[in-house]
Amino acid sequence: MGFFDSDVVQEEAKKLFEDYQSLIKLGGEYGKFDREGKKIFIDQMEALMERYKIFMKRFELSEDFMAQMTVQQLKTQLGQFGMTPQQMFDQMNMTLERMKSEIEN
Repeated sequence: MGFFDSDVVQEEAKKLFEDYQSLIKLGGEYGKFDREGKKIFIDQMEALMERYKIFMKRFELSEDFMAQMTVQQLKTQLGQFGMTPQQMFDQMNMTLERMKSEIEN
């Protein structure tokens, strides 16, 4: 069975995409959130990023050809911006840390 044939993989990919889309849409209202709302939003983004890292690690560890192609495509796309997947995650974490520090002040 291929990596993408797994119901678990398909369901997690679907859920990650839906959750990401919901948070991005909600993020458009971030400036209107009170302090607690901003904390909740940041916590949810951190949890989503952690889930995404785990999901991507599954791709990297898989021996499935399509999973490896997906990893290579991501690396190629990010490489066009001069970035690696790790740098992408680091940048996201730095952004969330900056958001946290802004609401602490």
